[in-house]
Amino acid sequence: MFWLSTSTVVRLRDQLRAAGQKAAVSLGTGAEPTEDEVRTLQAELSPLCEAMYLMMSADGEVSLEEREVLSGAMRNLSNSVLDGDAIERMVEEARERAEASGRGVRLDDVIATLAKDPPRAEVAFVLAAAIAFADNTIADEENETLDAFAEGLGIDETRADELLESVEKDLRSPPAEPETT
Repeated sequence: MFWLSTSTVVRLRDQLRAAGQKAAVSLGTGAEPTEDEVRTLQAELSPLCEAMYLMMSADGEVSLEEREVLSGAMRNLSNSVLDGDAIERMVEEARERAEASGRGVRLDDVIATLAKDPPRAEVAFVLAAAIAFADNTIADEENETLDAFAEGLGIDETRADELLESVEKDLRSPPAEPETT
């Protein structure tokens, strides 16, 4: 087992939770995504959503804070294309898969899927850490799940620290100013 930088993950958690509490934001382009675009995005983000679901349900209790962090992460990952209903459907599908196949099988499947794409695997690990900190308590089952993610995804303690330091740096940096033309 390894220890994560609490302050970094707490800031990420707070940022994602705030995003999860907000109402869906329009794309700003005036164009609504097509159903096909939404389905494609859901399929692309499904392993990340399921990884976060498996983390938040690891201790048998899913808190409001964990749901808000997951929702905020999914909104950020989808550039607010996925609304609350779409995210809830994805969470429900993850729950149904875990119930039907078993958490262990689903965890192994999600890890195998994510391990094929190291950058996505690292995103999943960082988001799982944020979910683990969502309710200010890391249950033993959550710690075991995070360890399983790290081990299965090939993320050692040094790399985990690097990832979290990178997140911390990003959280400290002011957002980029939009370009004007």
